[in-house]
Amino acid sequence: MHYRPMVRRWFFAVAVVLIGGIAALGAWQPGALWAFAVVGPLVLLGFRDALQGKHSLLRNYPVIGHGRYLLEEIRPEIQQYFVETNTNGKPFSRNDRSVVYRRAKKALQSVPFGTQEDLYEVGAEWVNHSVVPRHAGNEEPRVSIGGSECTQPYAASHLNISAMSYGSLSKNAIEALSRGARAAGCFHNTGEGGVSPYHLAGGADLCWQIGTGYFGCRAGDGGFDRGRFAEQAARPEIKLVEVKLSQGAKPAHGGILPGDKVTPEIAAIRGVPVGETVHSPPGHRTFSTPRGLLEFVADLREASGGKPVGFKLCVGHRRQFMAICKAMVETGLRPDFIAIDGAEGGTGAAPLEFSDSVGMPLDEGLLFARNALVGCNLKDDIRLIASGKVTTGYRIIRSLALGADLCTSARAMMFALGCIQARRCNSNDCPVGVATTNAALVKGLVVEPKARRVENYHRATIRAFMDLVGAAGVDNPGEIEPHHVSRRTAHNEVRHFDEIYAYVEPGAIVGGEAPDGYQSFYERASADAF
Repeated sequence: MHYRPMVRRWFFAVAVVLIGGIAALGAWQPGALWAFAVVGPLVLLGFRDALQGKHSLLRNYPVIGHGRYLLEEIRPEIQQYFVETNTNGKPFSRNDRSVVYRRAKKALQSVPFGTQEDLYEVGAEWVNHSVVPRHAGNEEPRVSIGGSECTQPYAASHLNISAMSYGSLSKNAIEALSRGARAAGCFHNTGEGGVSPYHLAGGADLCWQIGTGYFGCRAGDGGFDRGRFAEQAARPEIKLVEVKLSQGAKPAHGGILPGDKVTPEIAAIRGVPVGETVHSPPGHRTFSTPRGLLEFVADLREASGGKPVGFKLCVGHRRQFMAICKAMVETGLRPDFIAIDGAEGGTGAAPLEFSDSVGMPLDEGLLFARNALVGCNLKDDIRLIASGKVTTGYRIIRSLALGADLCTSARAMMFALGCIQARRCNSNDCPVGVATTNAALVKGLVVEPKARRVENYHRATIRAFMDLVGAAGVDNPGEIEPHHVSRRTAHNEVRHFDEIYAYVEPGAIVGGEAPDGYQSFYERASADAF
């Protein structure tokens, strides 16, 4: 069949006939020449398509081939609104998004006619409630972050705003998040792009994230500048400092900020050239061993005036995490917190292979970190932060059951701002002004009402979380244990988390009595090499 070349030949024939026909008709009736205003651009477009060699589809199908690219452009919206059910959307289902939207808008939050989830499906989970539930109250107990060497400990919420840089997100989005965080009483992680004026404008408690690019404390050669760090860390808004080792959506890859998002303002904040794509190195230059990491953490704590300092990573080689634990045991140096980012975490831009095929999911990474710290008698000094698709009070509960002390969330907070999961974060044309620096699109996001929505979402989710704590029969979130959550592991089999996962006993690793999956990693690990 040779229908493709014939489309092109038919186009030339039709174009000649149309142009000739309109010209002839115009000679008899001059008003008909206005038809060129409609036909002319289409004919020119068709000739360009037929004669170019870059796109085979357009060359074989002049003009009409553009319909394919239009459909591809709007495919995510078609998928979301006309194909997906309420429960099968990815990365977040319609139900996931809807609960955030309703809470952010203070809309009706109850659901009618029962659950839409299949509770008999393998993998279904639930909280084990008590017949003597407690009234947990509306006041959320805070989580203290700061070990013995920390002189300015911080009392954190159980749900906070995860790392999002100015540049990856618009200035209006960042300021709305900051204002919302201040009103809600949670901290706002700056992301590795540095502390921008918009992070500061809302007056939120900030967790300053320092990545491999050292933005905000960057020396002329791209390394770490301790003096600049100390000056910035002295700001009263900065309550915590986080060293980013890796990110769940692109571990071991480094950050990417597309060049069309690097405005003069962003370039000045980060100390990079205007208009050039910024690639943060995959690893840090300041240290190369577990011992060096802990020494860097201790130095940052001292330079910041005693503020809590920790690090964030997506767990990869388990022996390497165990090497950090061994370094803690041998040196006595401790981070104040460790943030575990799951491979299901989000990002504005990442290579497909890294998003889909690198890094440990949150459940396994969080549990391993918990077990390693508990087995080395380190957990009491260190707070564990869980990050990865945390949207509801239940997601916080299950994270605590796996060993976390508190959580952070990025995409849920973006939904509260009005994100519609268009998945254009990497193209600078976010339709709702969240993940873009395009001034025309940014104007669509008005700061004050969106800040209130962030506050509303946080407060409603914490209230739901506290209700679940009470339903589980405990008075305080710190009392949540693995047996409080169950999962269907087979068609007619249900098990508690502590029956599914191996929970290491305190001191078992340093005592030489841990399961082999932990003991062997510890024995092979070295404090002086990753």
